Amino acid sequence: MRSPALLATADEAVAAIPSGATVAVSGFVGAGHAEMLTSALERRFLQTGTPRHLTLYYCAGQGDRAERGMNHLAHRGMLKRIVGGHWNLAPKLGALALANEVEAYNLPQGVLSVLTREIAAKRPGLITKVGLNTFIDPVHGGGRLNARTTEPLVERIELDGETWLRYKPMPIHVALIRATYADARGNLSMECEGLISEVLPMAQAAKNHGGIVIAQVESVVDQLPDPKAVRVPGLLVDYIVTSAGVQHDQTFGEVFNEDFVVTGDGKFELPVMPESERKRIGTRALREIREGDIVNLGIGLPEAVAMVAAETGRLQEFTLTVESGPTGGVPASGLSFGCSHFPEAVIDQPSQFDFYDGGGLDIAVLGAVEVDAEGSVNVASFAGRFAGVGGFVNIAQSARRLVFCCTFQAKGNAKFVSKLQHVCFHGPTALKNGQQVIYVTERAVFELTPQGLRLIEIAAGLNLQCDVLDQMQFTPLLAKTIRTIP
Repeated sequence: MRSPALLATADEAVAAIPSGATVAVSGFVGAGHAEMLTSALERRFLQTGTPRHLTLYYCAGQGDRAERGMNHLAHRGMLKRIVGGHWNLAPKLGALALANEVEAYNLPQGVLSVLTREIAAKRPGLITKVGLNTFIDPVHGGGRLNARTTEPLVERIELDGETWLRYKPMPIHVALIRATYADARGNLSMECEGLISEVLPMAQAAKNHGGIVIAQVESVVDQLPDPKAVRVPGLLVDYIVTSAGVQHDQTFGEVFNEDFVVTGDGKFELPVMPESERKRIGTRALREIREGDIVNLGIGLPEAVAMVAAETGRLQEFTLTVESGPTGGVPASGLSFGCSHFPEAVIDQPSQFDFYDGGGLDIAVLGAVEVDAEGSVNVASFAGRFAGVGGFVNIAQSARRLVFCCTFQAKGNAKFVSKLQHVCFHGPTALKNGQQVIYVTERAVFELTPQGLRLIEIAAGLNLQCDVLDQMQFTPLLAKTIRTIP
């Protein structure tokens, strides 16, 4: 007879995590993170000095830029290696990497998400073109972030005359996941969660490698009414930790928002943005979205596109999606990013990236930290910090059309530079793949051509030489007729 999952306190459950284990943690920004478990794991380490030398594996960044989420695990000696998709929300992890205290890898969020399934099935890794010709490509560093990090986790291979990247699998020994309810046999459902994440493949991976699965839930019920609502079968779960609402906020930004778990009438209202550089950029970027498009909006400045679309009555013309899984509705912002207000559907993150990687996106509107003369883009590092790429590489490589949005300068510093700190999007590869790419700022708009970046629009009232060209570290091509930004 199968033993049921053990009901335990967070402290009791994390005591089962051995030193040297690979610990996978699910969640996305501030949503779906098992805060009780990571804070208990931190507490155990500070009290006992164990577990030590863990490998931390996570797909999307989980944190609040301060103390919560992955920041709990950023202690010298606790971690040996970090393999993550996005780092900006866990600056304490980033500090360990920059200080060369841990082995540190930044791999694409979508790759890590799908790779979790390959690890669960004990297949030989993930073979994909995602990351080619970026800093994740092994010929450009393999996503390794410091001198301490030497083992290659990515390799180039040739298949049928084409170059691919193989992301190597690694065993997962512990999965820390989160759900809303568990029944008496440990089956997990997620009625009140804003997203699904990769809870199932993480649990399968840990179980298939002889490890343990610890699930944080809001409460335990006698029975779940619909077996199809079970996201993780109880046979995979070893420990159940109930939160009774404590440390189980729906996101790091909100205790609970019903909008994230119900379908609306598609008439969600957003506040009207005041006139600003951000609004001007969002307005111009919106002009590139066509009726019927399937769209992804990146975090940060691209979120302005949805606000302008709502103000101008265009939200119903296209479908917004988020890489974490929501389709339809309006993406949430800030520490609730990853959820959507009134989504039509919410699927798991690996499946969403399957759709993206296969070319399902008509257009993506993404941010940019730096742009160079060949149209390549850096989003991973800036101002002495390493933010990481998150889902950017998958999305930027797969969408048919791309709009990169950024202010023309950042605190007086050039953003159109002669050399990027990290290549996260490779302009020449995008052209080879037939993608259409433009770059929107409040001062000027550029397009990507085989000869490099070409300036095609300028804001009214600006002097081309003084206000634009003299503020760039390279001279772009100029269109025969430079239009005024509408």
